[in-house]
Amino acid sequence: MTEIDYIARVSLYPRWMLTIVAIILALFVLPSPWGWLTVLAAAVIDLLETWFFWCWSRRRRSVVGSHTLVGRRGVVVTTLAPRGKVRVSGELWQAESTAAAAPGQEVVIRGVDGLVLTVEPTDSPRTNPV
Repeated sequence: MTEIDYIARVSLYPRWMLTIVAIILALFVLPSPWGWLTVLAAAVIDLLETWFFWCWSRRRRSVVGSHTLVGRRGVVVTTLAPRGKVRVSGELWQAESTAAAAPGQEVVIRGVDGLVLTVEPTDSPRTNPV
């Protein structure tokens, strides 16, 4: 058994133990029909909660990958002539452009090649900091 397996097994112990103790207390401390009804109600609530959060987590697809950057706007950090750096959503990226762009100018991402963005300067002034 590796250390990670041991930690995973030990971390599950308190949760299962707490559940078992709660079931035993519900069955032996509460009067006859109420103990079973309490355990049954808790199980139904647990299943409904699990189903709800499973549906909630699958409500939309994850947006991942560099292709999601295409079409977004960024701000030039170092002069693009033709290569420089661009800030997009707080991250610095290497970028290349066919037209020169000065620092502070807004650009639109037109493509991604590995870790280098292909950008195009915009004519509109920057409205909000990126």
